[in-house]
Amino acid sequence: MKLAVLKERRPYETRVAATPESVKKLIALGFQVNVEKGAGEASHFPDEAYKAAGATIGATPQKTLEKAQIVLKVQAPMTKKDGGEDELSLLPEGSLLLGLLSSHAKSELIAAYNKHKITAFSLELAPRITRAQAIDVLSSQSNLAGYRAVIEAANTFERAFPMMMTAAGTIAPARVLVLGAGVAGLQAIATAKRLGAIVSVFDVRAAAKEQVESLGGTFIEVDSQETGEASGGYAKEMSDVYKARQAAKIKEVLQKSDVAISTALIPGKPAPRLITADMVAGMKPGSVIVDLAVEAGGNCEGSELGKVVEKNGVKIVGYANIPGRIPTDASSVYARNLLNLLTLCVDKGALTIPWEDEIIQAIALTRDGKALKAL
Repeated sequence: MKLAVLKERRPYETRVAATPESVKKLIALGFQVNVEKGAGEASHFPDEAYKAAGATIGATPQKTLEKAQIVLKVQAPMTKKDGGEDELSLLPEGSLLLGLLSSHAKSELIAAYNKHKITAFSLELAPRITRAQAIDVLSSQSNLAGYRAVIEAANTFERAFPMMMTAAGTIAPARVLVLGAGVAGLQAIATAKRLGAIVSVFDVRAAAKEQVESLGGTFIEVDSQETGEASGGYAKEMSDVYKARQAAKIKEVLQKSDVAISTALIPGKPAPRLITADMVAGMKPGSVIVDLAVEAGGNCEGSELGKVVEKNGVKIVGYANIPGRIPTDASSVYARNLLNLLTLCVDKGALTIPWEDEIIQAIALTRDGKALKAL
């Protein structure tokens, strides 16, 4: 079984889909692994480390993909429209493509996969079930994103996070508001608490309250009978009445906050706008907002992809691909997610995809030139 690992070419991407550690285990499963030259450099995995693990280094993407049956990627392959190398046209016909294929945002690629008879598995669609936890890339990456968001906030915030009692007086602890108590939000709460901040948390899902409080955060509730929990534990879009009450509550808390970290996402839809320009204007000068949803349109009005902008003395951090700012660890856990999925698809040294498995049915986009789901 020939497996190819390509270098990522999309802007802001520093991760890689396989590490020397995962390569050893892939080879043990029966794969011949070909890694494109320089694929791991941005994640601090040199070519020599891949060679030592048993991989072959391909000088070009064309050489790397020669006769490959399986292709591992982090993000969806580049096309002519994206500029640069047209990776999609290089994929061997009939090969299996695994990655974070942004199936909702890049649904036009489905037709291209079908044209090349690519079997495409989009791992962000993995179901929220116990059996799928080992391949849950959204959780593994969001966990790191929540941690890094607090580090970025602390770095941008020009004051201390913990309370400090000194001979010159007491420095008050920073007040942090976390919007969204999913995987990223919960890790942000834990990290901010470790740094000594006072943490308040908002989430539309009432079920999140217990988790928030177990981490030492204060849960902010909106007076409403609506439930914000959709299938799979994700948040759903709320009514206009709820949104108005939510906005008033968030504005009130933001005025007292030093840092806001927004993590709210709705699968397949633009990120909900939780922080308006009016709310930003009401925050204290020197405050910081980290918008983890900036790539999906942003939770904060005025956030800009890949930039830190200042509005009314408030800095809004809109860094793209936050997990990619910790590329070594992000690549390591992502590579393990892929390895766990491939283990499910290999039997006695042969690729045997269990098409009836609910995990495979959830992540499979295309097969034999046909789309398997409408997006």
